[in-house]
Amino acid sequence: MADEKLSGNVKTAYDEFYKTHDEAWRMLGAKYKAQHIVEVCKGRTFSKVLEVGAGDGSILKMLAEQNFAPEYHAVEISDSGVNYIKSRSIKDLKSVQIFDGYQLPFGDDSFDLIILSHVLEHVEHERLLLRELKRVGKMCVIEVPRDYKANVDHRIKHFLAYGHINVYTPTSLRYLLRTEGFEVVSDLTSMIEPEVTKFNSYINQKKAKSLLTDLKITAEYAVKNILGSIMGKKKQEQLANAYTVLCSKTNQQTDIF
Repeated sequence: MADEKLSGNVKTAYDEFYKTHDEAWRMLGAKYKAQHIVEVCKGRTFSKVLEVGAGDGSILKMLAEQNFAPEYHAVEISDSGVNYIKSRSIKDLKSVQIFDGYQLPFGDDSFDLIILSHVLEHVEHERLLLRELKRVGKMCVIEVPRDYKANVDHRIKHFLAYGHINVYTPTSLRYLLRTEGFEVVSDLTSMIEPEVTKFNSYINQKKAKSLLTDLKITAEYAVKNILGSIMGKKKQEQLANAYTVLCSKTNQQTDIF
């Protein structure tokens, strides 16, 4: 039944992806994703951590280097991702497994923390996965890109090129989580760092380097930061490129209909 939920072409796409991925680009993204996880979890410690949809293990590698937790586990839908994670010799990584995208091979409350970073936007049946996270983990960190903007329906091809079949705002993510019995304990909005924008422009897009471009990227980031600081959380959420939440589960039962 679970295998039927995960479309065959989705599995194939991610099986191939980690065979040809750019490690430098993914490690740069993981640097900031790991930083967001640490920040949103500030003041708390976790003994046993699971990353769901761990990709090539970049985030876990970053967290392990910072001694975020004494024990890590990973599940991933792609064979290439699992093989790559195993090859990285990540400190304190105890297990890496293939999973079907929805059913986690662990008992109830097996983990102090589950990480789901830039995964939910790819998931066909998001509520089914969230219910499984709630079953297996005591707390969850979830990060999604803030893809929703006016006229988002005119950019479907753009988002599908990245495999983003769901689009979120901070408000819509909170709604989804609360209707699935999660309580948001802490949250964080973030913008794309200048370092990432420059890498994407000069390395990925192969644009010519220029001082003017550097200044423009840095200035735009600074102006947005100032606007967010002055105008408060609502403006920060409007300007954000990603939204990160730390959630605990409640006793609320999901009763949609």
